[in-house]
Amino acid sequence: MAEEILIPSSGKITLQLTSSQLAVAFLTSFGSSMLYGYNLAVVNSPAAYIKDFYNKTVLTRNGTGLSGETLTLMYSLTVSVFAIGGLLGSLIVGMLVTHFGRKGTVVNTTVLVFIAGSLMGFSRICNSPEMVIIGRFITGIHSGISLSVVPMYLGEIAPKNLRGFLGLVPSIFIGTGVFAAQILGLHELLGKEEYWPLFLSVVVVPTFIQLLLLPWFPESPRYLLIEKNNVHATITALKWYRAKCDIQAEIEEMQEEQRSLSSVETLSVWNLLLDDSVRWQVLTVVVINIGMQLSGIDAAKLLFMRYVSVCCVVGIIAGFCIGPAGVPFLITAELFKQSHRPAAYIIGGSLNWLSNFTVGFVFPFLQMSAGSYCYLVFATVCFSVAVYVFIVIPETKNKTFMEISRMFSKKESILETQGLFHVDQLKLKKMNGYGGLEHTSLDFDSSSSVP
Repeated sequence: MAEEILIPSSGKITLQLTSSQLAVAFLTSFGSSMLYGYNLAVVNSPAAYIKDFYNKTVLTRNGTGLSGETLTLMYSLTVSVFAIGGLLGSLIVGMLVTHFGRKGTVVNTTVLVFIAGSLMGFSRICNSPEMVIIGRFITGIHSGISLSVVPMYLGEIAPKNLRGFLGLVPSIFIGTGVFAAQILGLHELLGKEEYWPLFLSVVVVPTFIQLLLLPWFPESPRYLLIEKNNVHATITALKWYRAKCDIQAEIEEMQEEQRSLSSVETLSVWNLLLDDSVRWQVLTVVVINIGMQLSGIDAAKLLFMRYVSVCCVVGIIAGFCIGPAGVPFLITAELFKQSHRPAAYIIGGSLNWLSNFTVGFVFPFLQMSAGSYCYLVFATVCFSVAVYVFIVIPETKNKTFMEISRMFSKKESILETQGLFHVDQLKLKKMNGYGGLEHTSLDFDSSSSVP
């Protein structure tokens, strides 16, 4: 583990990146997040071979081949069933991270990749198109889980000044996965007809490497202390991830959050939606996850572009990867406390996958009706989300989870007083430990600004 420089000239403790943090970020992103990007693009290159396999198999079984429409429908099902699996995975992630922990969920769900890889890899030998479709569905479940649990895990092991950096590592590997699928799909590599089952099942390799190495690293310290109340394991994990630093301040911050949640159980999705104390956080998760997919990133294609337009599309994709690609999953971890976080990831992940499916389904019709002007719809969505982010979301850099919660609590409190309370006296209701005060009168300066 790398050593850390703890006391800069300002006297303020700053935690530096350690080899343990970097290794966990690499392993979880390489063995889980990268598979999402890979599986998005892997079915493009061998499309003709997969269709031919489907047609020959049905011909052998029934003596009659498939019509063009039916063949297209089967291939479309093969592609879209990945998103359906992703939606299912996002719905169960809250239950998994609560029961198995963050690292435990990443490790235990690797079995899904091995099952899916085996089904797709042996599908041609078994003459079974169903194995390909089921395998794609299972990989979708794994990706739906991974897109939520990996940023959650990294966000909880990272010190506050490094959450942004570690939280964006999965996004980098998602792009790497797409790139790897394009390269391996070349005819000189795995793009030949006889190799397409191997091309689909090669995802087991990075997952196998992850399974060998990740179990040696500790669980999330926040999970161990706040949810399991295991102080000894928490100290061990922090010493592993923080090397030689003084971990007392971090433990006290976690214990403060634990005390604020002592009477609050882990919330369900329905209870989270009904909780007025976090309505701005929930709305933020909804806006940024829907906006991520409705930005048009999944609709950007080069088939209809020429010259300058190609450069614009490349710029859109590059800008998306730098910013919006990783922010929704990163900020979900920052905006909620331990009791609310699993349900928040369920909401965000579900909306993300539903929006992904909606764009893929609606875009061809939108393009036929509006032509190239269809991208103005996406531009409007991007502008609207940018305005919301600028006005509503406070800066979370270098702030603890408790500090972020208090910022939203203050915003909620001030909004509640407008038109309801006298401007000189402000009574705040208790907000499930989110920084609110009960039965307290405070002086309110109307000239103060909302952070």
